[in-house]
Amino acid sequence: MDYSIFVIVIQLVFLEGILSIDNAAVLGAMVAPLPADKKIPWPPSLQKLGEWMHPLLGYQRSAALKVGLLGAYFGRGLMLLLASFLIDNLWIRIVGAVYLIRLAFNELGDSTPDAETEKERQNAVRALSFWHVVLTVELMDLVFSIDNVVAAVAISDELWVVLLGVAIGILTMRFAAGVFSYAVEREPILKEAAYILILNIGIQLILEEIWKIEISDWLRFSISIFIIVACLAYAHSRILQKTKFILTWFSKGMGILNDFVDWAFYPITALIEKIFQSKLEDK
Repeated sequence: MDYSIFVIVIQLVFLEGILSIDNAAVLGAMVAPLPADKKIPWPPSLQKLGEWMHPLLGYQRSAALKVGLLGAYFGRGLMLLLASFLIDNLWIRIVGAVYLIRLAFNELGDSTPDAETEKERQNAVRALSFWHVVLTVELMDLVFSIDNVVAAVAISDELWVVLLGVAIGILTMRFAAGVFSYAVEREPILKEAAYILILNIGIQLILEEIWKIEISDWLRFSISIFIIVACLAYAHSRILQKTKFILTWFSKGMGILNDFVDWAFYPITALIEKIFQSKLEDK
């Protein structure tokens, strides 16, 4: 028996676990707002398919994680096929980093939209909440896959070994995401912690790709654990909560940057919305 392969698989599973703690925390926080006792809101044309799929997928929260699991396998497989391309074209990682930072700013920023815009946003969220969460989960999977796959390929050049290690790691990560979504219900601060983790990962990618600052996997893992523990400590400490004015200041700054970006790209986003809206009206 070749024990070296066994050792490599264990290394890959452990690596996936370390790199995926952020992924699990983020996905758990994303699916936590979804109801655990309501069926998936399928479009009228897909209602029969929805009834057939319900025993397999379950209700909205568990379904989002299960669909995310399939997306994670697809994403990791796609990234493995494109591993050499990713390594030679690091600008893709920079684009992923910008996406993560933008997502974190959207959730953590304190902006003040006008009443009409806020009403439209809330109606859109209510109408598309499940599918919006699923789409966001899949995009997150793709972005997180880049780092994980590049690291996995560095350990072994045997494709089947890498696939096995990554596959086991994804299952472990999805179990952790389910636990985290359960924890978010009892500790709401963990939702903010998840988006701070996203911001942290985006900044780390920028530091690595632009300034060539190497950050070890252990350091990433330690920073992630520290962020989660610090957020929990803040939620339960009156002394730490006295620093809330500093956090509010940061949040408002993020909101101002968000508003500026939204203003700068408004012509493009408005045009895209009009195109999709006209297509829906045609149908």
